[in-house]
Amino acid sequence: MDQKSNSPRLSVSHLAMSKFEQGGLRSFFEYRDLGIREATNGAVSAHVIRARPGKHASGEKHTHALQFQMVYVLKGWVRFWYEGHGEVRLEAGSCVHQPPGIVHQELEHSDDVEMLEITLPASFETVTLDPSPADSD
Repeated sequence: MDQKSNSPRLSVSHLAMSKFEQGGLRSFFEYRDLGIREATNGAVSAHVIRARPGKHASGEKHTHALQFQMVYVLKGWVRFWYEGHGEVRLEAGSCVHQPPGIVHQELEHSDDVEMLEITLPASFETVTLDPSPADSD
């Protein structure tokens, strides 16, 4: 592969020519890839996440091995729990930077929630944590 083909490329993604798909990190969401992963050769990922109709949050406490993660709420609301910070409700226009390795959990979301998520790198490991005895009360 020559140097030019390894360079980041222009990427344009139109809603009318895109689709939301299941099979992402969470089964209760659908994901619309914005083409950034391919354009940056895996350095960055950007996708729109939306609630799947009739599905509700069932996520466990977990952490991600990545360099950067940001979520911006486009529509609706979502409630997270963050270790050391407690519960945080994000609404349309809210943004959260989730530092590398922070333990967190999605607790609930509105049926119409849509979020933009950006991560570096595009591929990363997610580690689900075993619930502590206090979590099962």
